Amino acid sequence: MAYRRSHRFQTLTVGVEEEFLLVDPLTRTTAPRASEVRKLAAECLDERVALELYATQIEAHTRPARLAEELREDLVRDRRVLAEAATRSECVLVACGSAVLTSKPFPITEGPRYERIARRYAAAAAGVDSECSACHVHVGDLETGEAVTLAAHLRPWLPVLQALAVNSPFAGGRYRRCESWRHYAQQAWPTVGPTPRIPAGKYDALAEDLVVSGVLLDRRMIYWYARPSEHLPTLEIRVADVNADVDVDLLVALLARALSTVLLADARAGAPPHEAGDGTVREAHRQAAALGLAGRWTHPRTGAPMPLSAGLQTLVERCMPALTALGEAGLVGELLRRIAAGGTGARKQRAVYRRRRSLADVVDDLAARTILT
Repeated sequence: MAYRRSHRFQTLTVGVEEEFLLVDPLTRTTAPRASEVRKLAAECLDERVALELYATQIEAHTRPARLAEELREDLVRDRRVLAEAATRSECVLVACGSAVLTSKPFPITEGPRYERIARRYAAAAAGVDSECSACHVHVGDLETGEAVTLAAHLRPWLPVLQALAVNSPFAGGRYRRCESWRHYAQQAWPTVGPTPRIPAGKYDALAEDLVVSGVLLDRRMIYWYARPSEHLPTLEIRVADVNADVDVDLLVALLARALSTVLLADARAGAPPHEAGDGTVREAHRQAAALGLAGRWTHPRTGAPMPLSAGLQTLVERCMPALTALGEAGLVGELLRRIAAGGTGARKQRAVYRRRRSLADVVDDLAARTILT
């Protein structure tokens, strides 16, 4: 059975939220300077810079883009503005999936919502031993029901994007013997995991039930790996570590948009999603976190097991019609070749550490590459 190939594609927008760590330039431990950094960065970025639960982290989000060049320009500008604001606040901007060096307890950002989260989920917060930073990709414009449908089609493919973006082998002063410690740390929070297979029209009722029952503080705490955004007409894909190399985050975003484009066309043509079981999908995500592209993955159509590196090739083939239609096939191919030559973010961190067995060196290298654009 061949894949359904549709060339009648909607041009989806794509946007990226990048979460960053703020680090003391002398100790290389995380520094609670987010409020100062946000105030300074907002002079240029306005509402596109935001605080996180911990005062040692800051977030920037791009504008919705239709062209890869527009998206990259925003990513680069956001990093430069945040890095300058961090310098003026006597700290350093670092793009890493987990804090290499940190200290507990992590300071909570001031504000009623964050303080309520910290109180209600005290056990989860206490169990996390490193602040974690992600790269979230938004694809749109989509109504909620269609976003839920698209999430069902994306479910078995998301471990591949996760494996491509692994960038957190060190956390809390230790080598964690994995490629993405962020994945493991996030499991402490409610609802983290693959998007449940639910009818498109049932999402709002399920989301409200999670809040009313007390599982979640509010709908913004739905942490599925793909979820309808609560403030944008998009599907938010939440599996990737943030990377120091801006072009890795760009690549993840372009592949997510292209894959969403072909799968949405199939869904609109009446094709059902491939019914990969929860256990299979969760194991693929665990493999991605543990081993990156060397982990194992199950092909969503054939059920054949294969390395996630082969899964990446399969994913690219799957979304090539959209990449071609968008004029991004050449750019994506070049970015993939760079990763094949230089390795993932996790591999680069380990290589830096091996030179002198210095975690400070790892932090310094991450900081330098975060603004090397």
